[in-house]
Amino acid sequence: MLVWKSLDKMRCLRKRSTIPFLGFLITFLLFLNLYIEDGYVLEGDKRQLRETSVHPPSSERYVHTFRDLSNFSGTINVTYRYLAGTPLNRKKYLTIGLSSVKRKRGNYLLETIKSIFDQSSYEELKEIVVVVHLADFDLVWCENLVQEITRKFAHHIIAGRLLVIQAPEEYYPSLDGLKRNYNDPEDRVRFRSKQNVDYAFLLNFCTNLSHFYMMLEDDVRCSRNFLTALKKVITSREGSYWVMLEFSKLGYIGKLYHSRDLPRLAHFLLMFYQEMPCDWLLIHFRGLLAQKDVIRFKPSLFQHMGYYSSYKGAENKLKDDDFEEDSIDIPDNPPASLHTNINVFENYDATKAYSTVDEYFWGKPPSTGDFFVIVFNKSTKISKIKIATGSDDRQNDILHHGALEVGEKLVGTKKGKQCSSYITLGEFKNGNIEVQDVDHKIAFDIECVRIVVTASQKEWLIIRSISLWTTQPPSQ
Repeated sequence: MLVWKSLDKMRCLRKRSTIPFLGFLITFLLFLNLYIEDGYVLEGDKRQLRETSVHPPSSERYVHTFRDLSNFSGTINVTYRYLAGTPLNRKKYLTIGLSSVKRKRGNYLLETIKSIFDQSSYEELKEIVVVVHLADFDLVWCENLVQEITRKFAHHIIAGRLLVIQAPEEYYPSLDGLKRNYNDPEDRVRFRSKQNVDYAFLLNFCTNLSHFYMMLEDDVRCSRNFLTALKKVITSREGSYWVMLEFSKLGYIGKLYHSRDLPRLAHFLLMFYQEMPCDWLLIHFRGLLAQKDVIRFKPSLFQHMGYYSSYKGAENKLKDDDFEEDSIDIPDNPPASLHTNINVFENYDATKAYSTVDEYFWGKPPSTGDFFVIVFNKSTKISKIKIATGSDDRQNDILHHGALEVGEKLVGTKKGKQCSSYITLGEFKNGNIEVQDVDHKIAFDIECVRIVVTASQKEWLIIRSISLWTTQPPSQ
């Protein structure tokens, strides 16, 4: 009971102080993990811990849900109803998860499922599985919708590409007497708290179905060949640490996770289901696993298409203005280290020009001979290079005079690895350069890409984006 007494004290302290909520999360999770993992809790106490809550001990639904709280890496013991389809034995590349409830106005689930399948090639369909969690307690509505899904997508269900499931109501924690955080009305708190649990049970089910998991909403339109674009991005991030990659700037749309992280995320949503909306919890979860910054890619691969929210049917006309219907031409940007001798302004460092996230490099006025170099982790064949400088609000902070070079023959220096031999591909014009068919012009596998300043300038320099396309994965 010691840990729960400590938890109660922390909750009291939270109400009376202004300690940031993220600090509370970190402290609680570290304390709970240390307490359990270091063996201070006997087996009988673990059982009591799992059966204790802020709700009355007689709440069987709450006990059922949190029974496995002590094992953050394990799945939650839920017996799901299979409403359509069954999982295949073979692990897929990507699971796409959708949670849906009955709406007062409009229903976009069928359109969303159709978009996922229609925008995927035959080869891409082999690598995905779509899981729909019908999370409404109205069983008649669920049954009618399942019949419609089965009629429209029978061949995908038979092929194991579409599953429809439901977590029974008895597994849900109490949705009455919830905290009124942020002064939300009671029905709003109930809606968002249940939504957290809906997603937790969906994540829990999907844990072992694939290598990666994509979170979508049930009112989304997809770009063409989105899976191919996703795979290019994932390949480009090999060797770098990430928890969540974002392919839309809206809500719960287009959030990508490693499937191995799903059990912890499911537990996390259940633990704090009544504290705040799901998208806020996702941000805290990402931070707790040490991904400090948002990693969002443009163009967006998914677009919100609904006009009415699942909460009370309220109007919701949000659109992602970075969405592109045909966005397969996402650059690869192979893993690399970046160096420059240009004076960097504040935290606008070199890596931000190379990321497909909406960031940029910003440096003080460069001089003749200054450079900005990309050194690949592994040599690679490049088909296209595109570099843009300046920005909409600082249109004169471009590279006025510069050259683009590619290099080979890495050598070690005091400042790290550098290429000893370079070939010039072209000159910047109006601050931009694009070179096609690089692999046809260069005989060697490229190890470095370098921007060289060929004349000093008084203006500062923004390198808005460096985009590289490869013809094959980096050589081993």
